[in-house]
Amino acid sequence: MNAVLDIELIRTFHAVARSGRFKAAAEQLHRSPAAISVHIQRLETVAGGRLFDRDNQSVALTALGKRLLRSTGELLSTHDRVLAELHGPRLVGRIRLGVPDEYAAHVIRDILPIFAAAWPNVVLEVQTAPSYTLREQVRAGKLHGAVLTLPLGQREGAQVLVATTPVWVAAASHPKNWGETLPLAIHAADCPYRSLMLESLKAAGYTWRVVLDSPSSQAIKACVEAGLAITLMDRAKMSSAMRIVEELPQAAEHEVLFLRSAQAQHDEALELLAQAIRQHFRL
Repeated sequence: MNAVLDIELIRTFHAVARSGRFKAAAEQLHRSPAAISVHIQRLETVAGGRLFDRDNQSVALTALGKRLLRSTGELLSTHDRVLAELHGPRLVGRIRLGVPDEYAAHVIRDILPIFAAAWPNVVLEVQTAPSYTLREQVRAGKLHGAVLTLPLGQREGAQVLVATTPVWVAAASHPKNWGETLPLAIHAADCPYRSLMLESLKAAGYTWRVVLDSPSSQAIKACVEAGLAITLMDRAKMSSAMRIVEELPQAAEHEVLFLRSAQAQHDEALELLAQAIRQHFRL
């Protein structure tokens, strides 16, 4: 009998690859961690080898896993798009979505068009703001849902999209001798990375000066690449013109989450948008 790729096994595989944890994938898919393990084992049998290297903290894709991830992304999207096309016209509504600036381009360019094509009668309204601001707006019902970044342990019922440990970065050409005062490019007020930067440097006894204070991730990136300042950002957001600054305090782990307002917990359109974001979100 020929092997068959079960779409639910592929969905589970993508959730684990995206989140880096079996437990986080279980929460996203509303399954038990044991069920997630069984799905991966079944898929590994079909694939003919291990898909993940695992330890107590996280998982990493093997070479086979990376190949399967690349080759099944379009398969999963096509499957969901076909189902959506069968039911899309019947769904109507309006969704107010919040996204932090650093993830806005990815969400707007790579995820929302897929959702809009599948559900053409759902109106999308998008707002960008720092994560703590977005959290308060969701709590107040001003937004139906939001992508946001929070320190580990502040999830409050939100669904995990991916875990991230930010790193200190400088221009690749920047000398390692900072002098007595660190030049900083800092994020907007109400961004958790801003608080993390300043609190960790203060606790370690560093002094600093602010070169750039901006809500724009692109402005911060440009400032760092120009060699004017250092900052804290997701490792995946680093460019080839940057290097990690190992000597500064190690940053605490954070999570990128999807949070829904209390009023929209059972909104069908928002659930479908959340599914699209969970499936396609990448750092």
